[in-house]
Amino acid sequence: MIFLILITALVADRFLGELNDYHPLVGFGNLANRFEKLCNNKPDSLRSILIGGIGVLILVIPFVFICFLLTSHLTQSWWIDIIVLYWAIGHQSLREHVNVVKKHLSQGQLSEAKQSLSMIVSRQTDELDQTQVVQATIETGLENGSDATFAPIFWFFVLGAPAVVAYRLCNTLDAMWGYRNERFNYFGCIAARCDDILNYIPARLVALSYALLGNTKNALSCWKNQSKSLNSPNAGPVMTSGAGSLTITLGGPAYYHGKLMQKPLFGSDKPPEITDIDRSLKLLTKTLIAWCLVIALTELVIFYL
Repeated sequence: MIFLILITALVADRFLGELNDYHPLVGFGNLANRFEKLCNNKPDSLRSILIGGIGVLILVIPFVFICFLLTSHLTQSWWIDIIVLYWAIGHQSLREHVNVVKKHLSQGQLSEAKQSLSMIVSRQTDELDQTQVVQATIETGLENGSDATFAPIFWFFVLGAPAVVAYRLCNTLDAMWGYRNERFNYFGCIAARCDDILNYIPARLVALSYALLGNTKNALSCWKNQSKSLNSPNAGPVMTSGAGSLTITLGGPAYYHGKLMQKPLFGSDKPPEITDIDRSLKLLTKTLIAWCLVIALTELVIFYL
């Protein structure tokens, strides 16, 4: 059933896309914003860490518990699994956003490409040149492919729909509160650590998948030698392996909220071109197909045992 539920959710994601303003995560984000504005008014370390941690519990546990009750008490709960997984997976939306940037670049519309890119990245895009726009587009595709597609699939396979809800809500809180600035450095640290823990295994499985489905030797070398130079413990393996698999250079300095972050270059020595955006999307697709096949084979083995 896991494979059939997964395929149904992916088909729904492919043809229905994202729910936009009606997406449950939009409503959850509004709740999280209200809680943060109400409670994060004195950003001192101990108090902010405590309140931020309480916020994670208050905002996440009730929804996980409701999902657990529904899936464990309803005889036919497969439809809830499909809905939850469809809501959690953002594969089609990611592809559409990336393709919009690629389309503008292909038509020589750099300003429009930077505007479209700003909708899916947290860095400032105004001063980027074409190569930097391509780099940022591929980076967000590789990283968000792990966060928004493969991690939900992993947690559904391991612990079912309640785990998907827990992961996706913690991931959303990290995206909203996980900034290292004066306002969120302490308040968002529990949300960020929860996301790091929940992404630890999925990120490394994704990094391994990227490596096996591209230039394996180069990807594994980049992962081993470069991932620790990136700040994120999970994005490091994913993006260095992805860049190595595609044999291109990613990373480099970037502005976030008016501050220059000296991010290292990683991957190979070849600057990415517009055509590499398509190659990165194909890598995501191949990884998704590979994961579906592994899940199907695993279920068959379990069934016959």
